[in-house]
Amino acid sequence: MQLRGSVGLASRPAVRLQSKRAICLIKAAVASEKTEIDWETLGFGLNNVAKVLPTLAWLSTMYVAEWTEEGGWDKGSLKPYGPLEMMPSAQVLNYGQGCFEGMKAQTSAKGRVVVFRPDKNAERIGNGAERLCMPPVPADQFVEAVKAVVAANKDFVPPMGKGSLYLRPLLIGSGAILGLGPAPSYTFTIFAAAVGAYFKGGQLTPINLLVEEHFHRAAPGGMGGTKASGNYSPVLVTQLAAKKEGFSDVVYLDAKTDTYLEEVSSCNIFVVKGKTIRTPPLCGTILPGVTRRSIIELATMRGYTVEEVPVSIHEAMEADEVFTTGTAVVVCSVGSFTYQGKRKDFTDGDTPGAVTLEIYTALTDIQTERADDPANWIVPVC
Repeated sequence: MQLRGSVGLASRPAVRLQSKRAICLIKAAVASEKTEIDWETLGFGLNNVAKVLPTLAWLSTMYVAEWTEEGGWDKGSLKPYGPLEMMPSAQVLNYGQGCFEGMKAQTSAKGRVVVFRPDKNAERIGNGAERLCMPPVPADQFVEAVKAVVAANKDFVPPMGKGSLYLRPLLIGSGAILGLGPAPSYTFTIFAAAVGAYFKGGQLTPINLLVEEHFHRAAPGGMGGTKASGNYSPVLVTQLAAKKEGFSDVVYLDAKTDTYLEEVSSCNIFVVKGKTIRTPPLCGTILPGVTRRSIIELATMRGYTVEEVPVSIHEAMEADEVFTTGTAVVVCSVGSFTYQGKRKDFTDGDTPGAVTLEIYTALTDIQTERADDPANWIVPVC
């Protein structure tokens, strides 16, 4: 007999089994793999990447699609999590033609697994593809691939409130090339891992940021507004140096005047003063975060005045609260800025700011279906 389908064991490639006992053994093996995950101690990493035991290597856990000039994008398929085959002359390895997304699937209060605004991630990676001269993945194919990966890895989705299944869609120029130019072929893949809070202190623990005064994340006319792979490693030198000094991360200023906030290494930033919330405008140097966009809409619905305007570091140092947003960090309270040797505290110890907590709760209640979803941001998967 054979097993076919799209969810759990039913999502795996056709496999010939000898008896009902064999099916039970496979189900038991998958269940034992799941129980090895300690949901209480999840960090943010690949310790719980969605893969299976070597003896069950045929189980599919990641999505892979290929593009060629002759055929365009193929339909793609689920495959076992493992290496992508490419030549050392692959465009992405030599010239960096690649962009990616970050998404999450969560267990909701309704007992189902859901994803948050996948159409916006499809839109952003499409814009990134055009900026990098890559063929965009059709939006409907992107969303269906996300749903397929989530369904195939349902066992890796933590219980509600314990974490999420982090999804990494990745579009790369995988074809071989020597001279500078677009790749002759492309690969689109999605893999997943069970994760907890992004920062080590925990989801709601305020973070301490160092204001960077020498390096810049992006410049006008550059790539700062694209989620390109090459945008992230350059921040490591400042981020790691800051962490050695006890900071959680670095916040960057604009490259022209060293005056205005741009963003943290991997997340957007908001400044609160009374009932007004300000965030730097999208002008090509700041990533158009899906969470950022959602917070702007959500805070406006909750009666706040939200402004997308330049925010100087001097204004930020006088703010009532500061918080960051992103898929990985969700909404995170900033405990302090340190600028030119002076520290400004925004929170009382490990207690997040009141506005930050309000916005975080409102967003996560929608994401986990504890609250109504008037804008239809939630997409159920299984």
